[in-house]
Amino acid sequence: MRKIPLRKCLATNEQLPKKELIRIVRNKEGEVFVDPTGKMNGRGAYLKRSHEAIEIAKKKKLLAKSLQVDIPEEIFEELEKYCYD
Repeated sequence: MRKIPLRKCLATNEQLPKKELIRIVRNKEGEVFVDPTGKMNGRGAYLKRSHEAIEIAKKKKLLAKSLQVDIPEEIFEELEKYCYD
């Protein structure tokens, strides 16, 4: 049986399988991207694929603190597209 990689959601602090989370990446130039593959180079942060988790991260500025860069509004709009609920 293969080991399932777990990651922690920034907003909810839940340990979840990597596939249930969406990764947001900051590269060396300070640009921020949504990384659906989970393989881009750079500092990453994970959020649960739910509107609730995205709202929490947005209100508390959790992504900005974690990635140490301002997060543009377009990133949150793009994250909404990856939500299951």
